Order: sequence, then structure tokens, then C-alpha cells
Amino acid sequence: MLKMFNKPIWRHILVGLGWAATISGVVVLMSFIEVKKAEVVCKDVKVYIPGSQYFIDKEEVDNIIGVQSNGLVGRKLDKINLHELETKLKNNPFIEFAKVYVDMDGVIMVEISQRQPILRVMNRFDQDFYIDQHGLKIPLSPNFTAKVLVANGFVDELFANRVDSLHTDIAKQLFQTADFIRRDSLWNAQIVQVYVNQGHELELIPRVGNHRILLGNADSLKVKFDNLYAFYKQALPKVGQDTYKTINIKYTNQVIGIKNTLLKTDSAAKAKPDSTKILMPTTSTPTSSAPKSPTSQASTPQTTPKSSTQVQH
Repeated sequence: MLKMFNKPIWRHILVGLGWAATISGVVVLMSFIEVKKAEVVCKDVKVYIPGSQYFIDKEEVDNIIGVQSNGLVGRKLDKINLHELETKLKNNPFIEFAKVYVDMDGVIMVEISQRQPILRVMNRFDQDFYIDQHGLKIPLSPNFTAKVLVANGFVDELFANRVDSLHTDIAKQLFQTADFIRRDSLWNAQIVQVYVNQGHELELIPRVGNHRILLGNADSLKVKFDNLYAFYKQALPKVGQDTYKTINIKYTNQVIGIKNTLLKTDSAAKAKPDSTKILMPTTSTPTSSAPKSPTSQASTPQTTPKSSTQVQH
């Protein structure tokens, strides 16, 4: 008898019967689950929104998926289209990722991941928008203002009030610069604004000091900021924060510090109330339709300084 079952043909038959029994059991189990699911009603809706951004809250999520208007709580689960709820959430410009599922207790779970802005842009057409960590434009929120780097000036990037990619070279350079700055704790604390001048060069506005940093473009950012750090460590401690009106780091092999030629050490010069504004870097005077430089408001003409300091690398 044992020899008969050891034959290959009987071994295949037994294996086939085993698989058939397993599949039948799974089908019966799935049918039972479907029957139970059809009888289960939604007991609650729980929303989970991690992170420190507050562009969207639980109340708005409830409104999007219609917790009240569609009467989700109390409805049978087989009558609720979870995929449709996910699609509605993903259509919101502040939501990057959404997942909707039901747990074993009949509770609809909603997990939300918000977009993370890293730069706020005010273009020359008076349009205002964010750029997120993936380089996408998103609108401002009426509920929350993100504390991020600000860029303005001669920015040509248009905004259609929807999530969109960047189209102009200057906007892409702004994104690259903002992304670099936010990843470094020192520069993230020191740089508060980026101004695009009429020549489409990037100027950085520091939190500490009355100078501007001429970055130029977004090429070789690490080299340029390393040079700036060396200049901060070697030159500024010897002469003071207000000695230079412009620190030019757009060249990768040197840093040029252009001095404030109007800076005086006598008490009369120090007493001038507008001395800080006069000492800001010279930029081309914008026309009435052009964006204004955010920190330089002085109308007093400035001469090109002859004194400069160079740190060679």
C-alpha cells in the first residue's frame, strides 16, 4: 500500500488535492469576509496629519471627503468608495500623499502628507506662491504662513494658481539655492531673502550684517558658500560686520569684499540716521513697473568704491 502512494502519479494526485482544498478554503474565507464586510457599517473617521505644517486641518479633510454631507459614519462600508475619497484628497494642492483604508473595527483611517514649502516667491507681476521641496509651485494658504526663505525682484516665473512645475531658468536657480540653504543649519539661519536683480543675478540678504552677498547664479553652490564662510571667519572679525556693502562670491576662486566708502569713523558720520540705508549695495534703480529691492530704499546716489578685499582660494 505504501509503495503504491510512493509512485510519482499518486504523489502528484495528492499534491493536487491538497492545493484544491487550500484554494477552496481561501474562496470560502473570502466569501465570508465579503458577507461580513457588507454587514459592517462605518463607526468613525480618523484623520492623521503628521508634520509641522498646518496648510490643511482635520476639519478641512472632513469637508473634502464629506464626513457630514455624505454621512460616512453609519453607512455600510461596501457602499463607500475609498478610492474616490483618496482622489478627492489628492486634488487638494496642499496634499502630497493621501491614503484611505478601513481597519478591522470598521473605522475609516485617513493618512495625509502635506507638501513642504522651502521658498516663497513674489514675482515681478505681483503674484505670490510657494515652491515645495520637489520644485513644484503651490499656492499660498489662507490658514497658514510658512516660515521659509523669501525671493523677489525680477522674477519672471508666472503662476496659474495650481500645482505646477518650474518653467524659467531663474526660478530653477532659486529653487536650487533655497534647497541648498535649507539643508545647512548655518546658512538657513543666516540667509533670509534672495533678491533677483535686473541682470538676473541672485543677491542674498543676510540676517546679520548690513551687506549683500552677490551669489550670481546657482552653479557650484558648495564652493561659493565655503568661500563665504572663509571670508566670514578671516576678514569680518578684523574689520566688523558693516565694513563691506557687498561680498561678491560669484567667482569660485575668490571672494571680493567691496567696502563702504561712505562709512566714516567720526561721531558726526555715525549720528546720521540714514547711514544704514545709504550703505546698502548699489543696484539699478527700478522703474515704476519694476519690482523694488526689499532692503535698499535710499535715493542718495553712490559712487563705485575703489577699495576692496580679496580672499584667494
